[in-house]
Amino acid sequence: MKIRRALATAVAAAVTAPVMLLSVTPAFADTKPAAQTQEKQSKPTIKDLEKAAADAQKAYEEAVKARDEAQITVRKAFEELSKDSHPLVAAANAAKQAAKDAGTAKDTADQAVIDAKAAVDALPEDATEEQKTAAATALSEAEATAATAATAKTAADTKAAETNDAVQDARVAAARAASVADRALDDALAAKIAADAALAQAKKEAEEEGEDCEPENDLTAEVTGLPTKLVAGTTTAFSLRVTNGSDRPMDEVIAYVGVHATDKSGLKDTGKFFRLQWSSESSPKWKNVKDDYIDAVGALKPGARTDLKMRLTLDKATPAGNGVAFIAADFYNEDGSCGGTPGADMYEFDVKAAGSKPGKTEDAKPKPAKTTKPGGNGHTPQGSASATPATNGSLAATGSSSATTSIALAGGAAVVLGAAAVFVVRRRKAGSDA
Repeated sequence: MKIRRALATAVAAAVTAPVMLLSVTPAFADTKPAAQTQEKQSKPTIKDLEKAAADAQKAYEEAVKARDEAQITVRKAFEELSKDSHPLVAAANAAKQAAKDAGTAKDTADQAVIDAKAAVDALPEDATEEQKTAAATALSEAEATAATAATAKTAADTKAAETNDAVQDARVAAARAASVADRALDDALAAKIAADAALAQAKKEAEEEGEDCEPENDLTAEVTGLPTKLVAGTTTAFSLRVTNGSDRPMDEVIAYVGVHATDKSGLKDTGKFFRLQWSSESSPKWKNVKDDYIDAVGALKPGARTDLKMRLTLDKATPAGNGVAFIAADFYNEDGSCGGTPGADMYEFDVKAAGSKPGKTEDAKPKPAKTTKPGGNGHTPQGSASATPATNGSLAATGSSSATTSIALAGGAAVVLGAAAVFVVRRRKAGSDA
């Protein structure tokens, strides 16, 4: 039986994500959903999720307006900085001319020194002392003038460089203002996608399940060996470990492995570029992962764990981009109880074009969406990640290239759709601010 993901994951994407993303810039300080308490995050209603989706839609519309206004302001700033009448440009032009004049004066002074030396050398052997003194005095005065001209040229060159830097700094400042508006728009779009996906998932859960599954912090799913850089045309092997760290048996455990990337319009289905497979000790033949589900975990006794082999193949035609793997697990017991990991752990990676050298790389580290279980046994099960909420701002700390084409793989489990949209859209833009 394929168990649907618990509402807790959808809440993390739909309710918490808009708060975290829209608070990045002061322009959206007033657009945060107002009634998003910890209690609602743990057990939201359809009404809560509908409000979160409406708030995210409003914030997105305001971000579009702010971006358009910022673009107008930036264009005007660049137009002004292209005019000679602009104070910074006028100062830079004057300093440039002064440096040119100082250079000409130095050249003249240097030539005077050369001429004075030639006059000294040209004195006849029978020159009088008066003639020798006059020639020596002329040389000394020429050298003093040349030294003064050299000092003046150095100062003029420094001034010219400083005024030119001031013009360039003004242009950079204007460009950064546009970048801030663009990033705010991407943030708002990511929150909107997440909220819409979570609302749709919650409604589907309510229709199909008719029962609630509680988050289980002691059920963990952890990936090891997934590099932070992958190259198109290669196959990468890694491992997935699912652990029952609780004190009760789990009759049926299902793992979820979704690999995603996105552009500004959301997730893209590009399964033709990727092939994700799994195998286990009991089922060694490689099998394709379909709709993010892996049904081979089976039952897990208290404290037990199982390991799955994974491999991800990238077609040679895969375009360079940014990606993230989302890992989660669910369980279902014969007595009707069920649950799952409170959220999907995230593992970041970059995709390099075919033939590229990955360079220095390391294993991707999870950014977990787990919290300490109230009233639990107080331990962290083996194989689990640190208990840090995924919505505490860790998504904002990432950065990568934003100029490449983004792609997406898999995407059958809607519970990771919202999280993937929030994470990858933001990650795609972060690199442009570095």
